[in-house]
Amino acid sequence: MKKLLLALTAVAAFTGSAVAADLPARTYTKAPAMVPTPSWTGFYLFGGGGYGLWDANNASVVVPTGFGLSNTQKMGGDGYFGTVGGGYDWQFNAPVFNAAAVFGVFADGQFGSIRGTIQDQAFLLSGRESDRTNWAVGARVGLLVAPTVLSYVNGGYSGANFSGATLANNFTGTAFSTTPSFTRNGWFAGGGVENQLNLFGSSPGWFMKTEYRVAEYGKATLAESTLGGVVTPFGVTFSPIVQTVSTSLVYRFNWTGPVVAKY
Repeated sequence: MKKLLLALTAVAAFTGSAVAADLPARTYTKAPAMVPTPSWTGFYLFGGGGYGLWDANNASVVVPTGFGLSNTQKMGGDGYFGTVGGGYDWQFNAPVFNAAAVFGVFADGQFGSIRGTIQDQAFLLSGRESDRTNWAVGARVGLLVAPTVLSYVNGGYSGANFSGATLANNFTGTAFSTTPSFTRNGWFAGGGVENQLNLFGSSPGWFMKTEYRVAEYGKATLAESTLGGVVTPFGVTFSPIVQTVSTSLVYRFNWTGPVVAKY
């Protein structure tokens, strides 16, 4: 019996050694590569342009009393503009949506000429009115539909500067009076999409955003002056709403995040 056990032990030892000899040598496995994961937290600047239009309730009035001399009618204008701005975003988790989210604050300006018509119906006069500059400060919040794509809504406070107008007779074209330039403030709301461009594969901080915005401004009562500069008791009211669509190139200064392993 002892001889049988010794024989089996010898066979097992020999077999194990033979199998081990047939196994390939152990190779060295490199540690997983460390790559940065994208983060939307950080500062950014942008610049671009777009198309806008305004419409306004316009009526003739006696300026000192506000007495209406005509019915209110809708006037409008359109044109192109440029825009520049900047802001700061924070990325965070939104468990209720099971997604990452972004909240940010920003400020921007628009400059151009969104031109339309203003009228004094009571005296059959009309002229050209332009939205020349706009500014806005506000906040935005959105969800990351992909790690490099943000869909957002925004809102805040805005101001607009409109040019003065020279009013001429609707039939003869003879200049009759002028209205002053004016500035009005109001609120805006909008939304858009921002996505990474990764230009040439070597500039990950570049993005593009396309945005729609609507802003409503307070009513202005504009006294008319004669061509000699004498202010008259007559004028027009003007209550504008401005809508814009813009596309901008964005540069994000902090397009990196915590280092994580990529397997």
